[in-house]
Amino acid sequence: MTAEQHTYQDLTELQLALMEVLWEKGEATVAEVHEALLEGRGLAMTTVATLLSRLEKRGIVVHRSEGRQYVYEPLVSRDVVCDSMVSALTDRLFSGDVTALMSHLLTASAISPGDLARVRRMIEQSTETRHG
Repeated sequence: MTAEQHTYQDLTELQLALMEVLWEKGEATVAEVHEALLEGRGLAMTTVATLLSRLEKRGIVVHRSEGRQYVYEPLVSRDVVCDSMVSALTDRLFSGDVTALMSHLLTASAISPGDLARVRRMIEQSTETRHG
């Protein structure tokens, strides 16, 4: 496991929710993140500020000052975090066997014909890219 995977794989659901706001907006103040999460989560502004500060200490976000407010922005992309989390999940549950993961995903839940067609196209595109 790389240091990068360790950094991102253990993000909590709440930390990911904060990151989703930052990924969507590109950057946001504590108040803006708080507002975006208020309805669904009812978090205190101080909780949001603490969580963002912790993410910054981990090197996941960075802030700059604008007047009396901190403006936070993500230092890592959603793709990097997803890759890290999926890799860790694959390692833990399937001993790193990507084929076993894919088999599980394809058989564990109902997949619509449209989704299955999209998966086929992605596999074809991936194959073309790797061998093209």
